[in-house]
Amino acid sequence: MIPSKTPKLVSKLLDNYIWEIPNDKNEVFLTFDDGPIPEVTPWVLDVLDQFKINATFFCVGENIKKHPDIFKRIVNQGHQVGNHTYNHLSGWKSDTDAYLKNILRTDEVLEDFKVETKLFRPPYGKIKPAQSKAVRNMGKNIIMWSVLSKDYNPDLNSEKVYNNLLQAGSGSIIVCHDNVKAFSHLKTILPPAIENLRSQGFVFKTL
Repeated sequence: MIPSKTPKLVSKLLDNYIWEIPNDKNEVFLTFDDGPIPEVTPWVLDVLDQFKINATFFCVGENIKKHPDIFKRIVNQGHQVGNHTYNHLSGWKSDTDAYLKNILRTDEVLEDFKVETKLFRPPYGKIKPAQSKAVRNMGKNIIMWSVLSKDYNPDLNSEKVYNNLLQAGSGSIIVCHDNVKAFSHLKTILPPAIENLRSQGFVFKTL
């Protein structure tokens, strides 16, 4: 089972990946995976706008193609964009050549919107060593996380998901999902979690 908070030993052993952004300014980094998705992503954007904060969206290329207007809104609201492959591929189930082509295909989609990014997050956090090396040789930073909300898990109640988010500390990279599976939890926990973290003095930044 993937822990909601990444153990320090894991981040030290896998130091080719970015797990957190250490700082002394109480900055945390809220990220969303899998969009853009109708209804879900616009709702997330509304919440972020309400709190006047920016986040980083790791977008699936195919979803950008399907929902260009929502993607434009992500960019126009000043949020950061990362690559999350074109078809939400698991690196563990893909050969390296196909995996890299899938990433490049999303880069090409982003170019159509005049967007460039060096940020890449492997779907499911699953990437083989050879893939990791090749992605980094492409000039990309592989962004993992220190706090996983698990908002995608229907077996968890929203209180558990909320408490997962509150494990954040200065420098934490927090993962939520703007997808259909996560939406029921997000609607319940995202605004109060942002409020709670803010009340503790945390400041939301992009990566």
